[in-house]
Amino acid sequence: MAEHHIEHTEAQKEHIGIPGYFGVFGILVVGTILTYWTATLDLDWIFPGANTLLALLIAFTKMTFVILFFMHVYWQSKLIWLSAVAGFFWMAIMFAYTMQDYLTRSTGVFGH
Repeated sequence: MAEHHIEHTEAQKEHIGIPGYFGVFGILVVGTILTYWTATLDLDWIFPGANTLLALLIAFTKMTFVILFFMHVYWQSKLIWLSAVAGFFWMAIMFAYTMQDYLTRSTGVFGH
């Protein structure tokens, strides 16, 4: 019985606790506000699709915090880390193909 209590206490030390969760929540709220603010800007003078790219970067940052801390990947084994990193790479491939298609389309209807 005492061994179980010691293991439970060590597991609790590995997590960020309530203040850490509120900190991550604050980062997610700020990220959401930044995403909204990005949608109100006209960044096409930089390059076409700059708004989309900036919104995706903010979303990627928010996703990283959710996966690392809310899903507890930060404290997991190397196999779980490998699975998470493989998911990031797969998502990056899908976004790269999507952005390539988006940025090379004509602005007219049916390519005219």
